[in-house]
Amino acid sequence: MTMMKAVNPANGELVGSYPELTPGEVGKKIDNAARAFRDWAETPIEARAALLPRLAEVLERHKERYATLMTVEMGKPIQQSRGEIEKCAWLCRFYAEHGPGFLEDEVVKTEAHRAFVSFRPLGVVLAVMPWNFPFWQVLRFAVPGMLAGNAALLKHASNVPGCALAIEEALREAGLPDGVFQTLLIPSGMVGGVIEHKAVRAVTLTGSNAAGRAIASQAGGCLKKSVLELGGSDPFVVLEDADLDKAAEAGAASRLFNTGQACIAAKRFIVVDGVAEAFQEKLAERLKARKMGDPMDENTAVGALARADLRDDLHEQVERSLEKGARSVLGGVIPNDEGAYYPATILTGVHQGMPAFDEELFGPVASLITAKDEAEALDIANNSPFGLGANVFTEDLERGQRIARDRFEAGVCFVNDFVKSDPRLPFGGIKESGYGRELGIFGIREFTNVKTVVVA
Repeated sequence: MTMMKAVNPANGELVGSYPELTPGEVGKKIDNAARAFRDWAETPIEARAALLPRLAEVLERHKERYATLMTVEMGKPIQQSRGEIEKCAWLCRFYAEHGPGFLEDEVVKTEAHRAFVSFRPLGVVLAVMPWNFPFWQVLRFAVPGMLAGNAALLKHASNVPGCALAIEEALREAGLPDGVFQTLLIPSGMVGGVIEHKAVRAVTLTGSNAAGRAIASQAGGCLKKSVLELGGSDPFVVLEDADLDKAAEAGAASRLFNTGQACIAAKRFIVVDGVAEAFQEKLAERLKARKMGDPMDENTAVGALARADLRDDLHEQVERSLEKGARSVLGGVIPNDEGAYYPATILTGVHQGMPAFDEELFGPVASLITAKDEAEALDIANNSPFGLGANVFTEDLERGQRIARDRFEAGVCFVNDFVKSDPRLPFGGIKESGYGRELGIFGIREFTNVKTVVVA
């Protein structure tokens, strides 16, 4: 029997071992999902929505247990793990209140007696989810997806199997019917077979670009819909009229949240010449003040990275950037202590052709880039294969809004704050950051048949 193991990245200790499913067991779960979908899709949406406040209560009741599980499996600072559970509860209550309205028939005036658009569920949807936000990433798909009437299969990251099973447990405790949500503890090599199964109608993935290409290819080969939320190298533009203290505080929070392991974290700090030196000093001051250490310590702001190999990959990107002329003015050295730790780091002199500019650095490393003016700053910001989030700081709100709306090549743009997801707003990227949207009204409609009905 093959086992899936969870290892605490802070100390290397084994958290738990879980048996992987055999192909036969996976097939039975898919068949179970297909049967459950038929009844679930015909359940009145009001009844489906009534489950969500109960799920919010379950999450809050077990918040400490779920948060601790997250922290020991992937190293998230415990305070942030609690916040993730609280955000999931907010998601549930938001869709309980607004989801049914998002899916109401939309009447269209035509020459017919009646014409309208309805939003019907697709069927069984496979979700391939990452480890960095083990509860939030799953539930931000599953809550609207299941409210729309779909059944869900979860293939979670292999280093957070306990979280995957805990989510299924929470849904059962909230009263979700058997088979509507099931966890598949399987290796990545078995995902293609699940996508090809005739009962699976669509797939969503949050993860790396390589994984996104593989999933999109497999889904496209089967003519099945996919939604992808992939990597990002988000620009954080600081203009000459910005409040530098506000920008530095937001920049530090964005770069270090989840120990820098977020697709929408600020990664490329693009600052106009006149304020670059002052901003660098203020950012460094704030990064130094964040404590790195045991993720279970209430005062820790920077925990362990999720795995030692990921820490090593990050350091290799930093080293290659230094070889190409970047300078490390803070951090950049792997600590001698046990655990997959990496310090808050600032690289200056960053330009195109370096990993710190061209690639996604998934950890607490800030790349500082100077620009002579707004025009050059925005050219640098958009000179990336990614297009997930973007930030701009300026005291001229009309200027900031114009940049965010018309100039940034990204799916989520913030003025005078750092990018974050919100259940009320659509979330997703363009270019190599993926396609499709989660959250808001657009997210709940992604996995529906937008059906035209005409009554002559």
